[in-house]
Order: sequence, then structure tokens, then C-alpha cells
Amino acid sequence: MLNNIRTIDFKKYSSIKIGPVLDVLVINEIGDYSDYEIIGRANNLLISPNTNKKFAILGEEFDYIKQEENLLYVGCATTSGKLLTYARKNDIKNLEFLAKLPGNLGGLVKMNAGLKSWEMFNYIHSIKTKDAYIKKEDIEYSYRKTKIDTIVYEVVFNVEYGFSKEMLKEFNKMRDNQPHISSAGSCFKNPKDDFAGRLIQEVGLKGVKKGDMSFSEQHANFLVNYGDGTFEDAIYLIAEAKKKIKEQFSIDIEEEIIIYK
Repeated sequence: MLNNIRTIDFKKYSSIKIGPVLDVLVINEIGDYSDYEIIGRANNLLISPNTNKKFAILGEEFDYIKQEENLLYVGCATTSGKLLTYARKNDIKNLEFLAKLPGNLGGLVKMNAGLKSWEMFNYIHSIKTKDAYIKKEDIEYSYRKTKIDTIVYEVVFNVEYGFSKEMLKEFNKMRDNQPHISSAGSCFKNPKDDFAGRLIQEVGLKGVKKGDMSFSEQHANFLVNYGDGTFEDAIYLIAEAKKKIKEQFSIDIEEEIIIYK
């Protein structure tokens, strides 16, 4: 299958329902795409209507799951939901935390996504880039970040058996306090020994609105869009939170949401 172009309206496509209409490259061939930003399902993105960035997504060629003995090869266009379903059907454990972690595998791996202490790199064997397979121990990663600066086409997981329905229930419960309206997930990374949501609440921004954007009443670390939220209003609230948290707690809080201006 060849590469092609797809026109995407980010007001409909992105999880926060903000952004322009852009032509996006659909990648079905491994190659050098260093001029492009890979956006997956745009679950944690905030894109300016004035951006000059070039965007790309992985196409159907990279949507697959293959198992060979004790390794699971997963294309990076595969959704977390599809992989979780496979794990459940085949009694594979350790991936239960994907239950309410939306997105494609490529994005989840690049940001080392997770739930509390459960995160992608706990269970990864290696990744495939345009040049080679790279083993986990040769990749620099930490809480909600990696130093991967190239496209990941495939993720290889170690396979262990014993899928846990109890753990699945627990992970689902952990996400019960999250809002069910348009958002980009967690807005900020939790600082060491603290929680971003607590800090936002302490500085008085929980539930505060700017236009149709707000830090959620349900979970303060979720920046939500009540319908007609704009990029400018979202950026205003993010800046306010950073400023107030710095002033009151001397903490430089870091965005988890990825912003393209």
C-alpha cells in the first residue's frame, strides 16, 4: 500500500475538538519523514489554527498484531483497544492498564503513557524504527516521556500469560473520575511527590472557564471543551495554571498535552 494524503478537520478528529482543516500524509511505507510531526489519533494534542507544521499519521500497513512464541509484534497504527481485546482473548497479562488509555500504540510508546506506576515501558521488549529494532535497555525513558526522536513503526512486547479481569476492573475504576466530554486527557504531568490536579485546585482554577474551555470540575487536570472552545482560550488557561502554581508552590509544572503553535 502506498502513501497518500488525507484531509483532516481537527475540530472533529482531535479529542479536544480544536484545530484547523489540514492535509495530512498517511504513511504506509517505512522511510525518512523527519519533516513531519506524527499525530496518531490526536488524543493529547492541541493544534493552533495558524500552525505551519506538517503532520502525518501511520496508515493501515502498520495496524496489525502478530505473536511469535513469547513475543508480541504490534504495528504502531494499532489502537490500544484492539490490543487490549487481543490480550483478553489470548489470556495475555500486563496490558490490562490499556483499558481506558486511548490512542494508537505509536503515541502511547513515544510518551511512555500509563496509569500511575503502570506504563508502556514496563512491558516492552523493543521497538522498530526505519533503521533497526532497538532494545528497551538502549532507549532513554522516564515518567511520561522518552528520548525517541524518530518514528516508531512497531512495538514488541514480552508475552506473559494470565489476563486479570480483577485488574481490568481496577483500572476502569481509576478512570471513573475523568470527565466524559471533549478533552486532551491529562493537561500536566504530575510533579514529583504531588498531583497536578491538586495543584490546579489549590490555586483556584478548578472549574474556572475561559470561553468554552475549563479545567474540569470532575478532575482539575483535565482541560475540557464545552463545545466552542478555542486554541487561544486553552493556551490562556494553561499559562494561568503554570503561572499561579509557580507563584504559590515554586513548581515549574510541565505540560503532558502536546502543543503545536
